[in-house]
Amino acid sequence: MEGQTVKAILFDLDNTLIETSRAGAVAIQKTSELLKSSLGLDDDTASGLCDKFKLKLSQESFDPSAGRSIDEVRTGHWEESLQEAVGSRSTPSLAAQCYFLWKSSRLELLNLSPEICSLLKELRRTHKLLLLTNGEAQTQREKVEATGCEEFFDAVVVGGEHAEQKPFLSIFTLCFRMLQVEAQDCVMVGDSLDTDIKGGVLAGVRATVWISSEGGADDGAVKADFTIPTVLELPHILQQLK
Repeated sequence: MEGQTVKAILFDLDNTLIETSRAGAVAIQKTSELLKSSLGLDDDTASGLCDKFKLKLSQESFDPSAGRSIDEVRTGHWEESLQEAVGSRSTPSLAAQCYFLWKSSRLELLNLSPEICSLLKELRRTHKLLLLTNGEAQTQREKVEATGCEEFFDAVVVGGEHAEQKPFLSIFTLCFRMLQVEAQDCVMVGDSLDTDIKGGVLAGVRATVWISSEGGADDGAVKADFTIPTVLELPHILQQLK
């Protein structure tokens, strides 16, 4: 594939183009303050309660056919966390307050930096751009709307709206078809070795670019072709692929 022209770039969203982890940490801190003021909790108890919620969130398996919305499921995470931490002092109304404060605070903090907006505008002059994000459909669409990022892409694909998400081949095949390109025409850019990079490798893209903002080592079974600390360095990689 030497000399193959890169025609399209597939971008992950969370922690690739927007700082979701940082926004989530700030939102958790705000919710912790609410818990302390509402229930008179000390720092350790409030922090432990929030950790329970984060664990439930990380282990979440959402089934849209079960009849509950993602908002109801995540309010339930707070209800369970409160019950486990403070027992009878918990109330459904406080759980709902915690959830919507966490959700709204996180969304408010999500944005595309001016530098990333400029990068995407410049790249779109010479490449087709597609946003490919895993996650529950409502949650990811709310992020797309909050950040106003749809205008920078030729297409947006949300994994939760399809039968399979990254790293499965089917969703990459869909993306290639939407852009009217072949796998070898594309570069996949993302922060997850297990979904973005593995998916790109399985799909046979021209190159995979791992965003390792924490300086982590690519020591897993999946190896990215390139590793950079920020998506802003992507033009240097594209220059090497010419």
